[in-house]
Amino acid sequence: MEQGEAILIRRTVWSDTSFLTTWLLPDLGKIRAMAKAARRPGSPFAGKLDLFYHAEIGFARGKGSPPLHQLREVKVITAFNASTVPCANVYTCGYFAELVDLCTEPAEPAPEIFDLLLRAIRHLSEKPATLRAIEHFEAELSRAIGIHEEGSRPLAALERYGGKVPASRLTALKLLGGT
Repeated sequence: MEQGEAILIRRTVWSDTSFLTTWLLPDLGKIRAMAKAARRPGSPFAGKLDLFYHAEIGFARGKGSPPLHQLREVKVITAFNASTVPCANVYTCGYFAELVDLCTEPAEPAPEIFDLLLRAIRHLSEKPATLRAIEHFEAELSRAIGIHEEGSRPLAALERYGGKVPASRLTALKLLGGT
């Protein structure tokens, strides 16, 4: 079994009892892992698979390209409590996670991006989201993936690199009172 520090960036219902999860790890990059029986009452995953959770995960390597791993254990390091922060903060975290998902390749080490996302989630757990925080994240992400161009807008570089920017950006901006 492999283990690593991770941030949950996506969770999808897969079946009546299971979730398909996407995690970002510093050394292993973005991985997908099936959390079998996670939706059953009494599951060992109960309360541990919420978005933006920082955790130590254990998984069995899967086959295929890209591989689908089997999640075996989750030990939460830091929980993101969406019920205690403003709605704009939740949407901003969602935008950051979607942007990271869009701009990272499966199984490519991403220590700088992992650190950036972890710092952003921690910041938004404690302080209100701002346009400045969004623009800072975009600039730092463009630097981390090597596409930052001095004097140009980081958002434009991210769009050229990863495609259309997630709609959650517009939602976060509306909640912040801007457009």
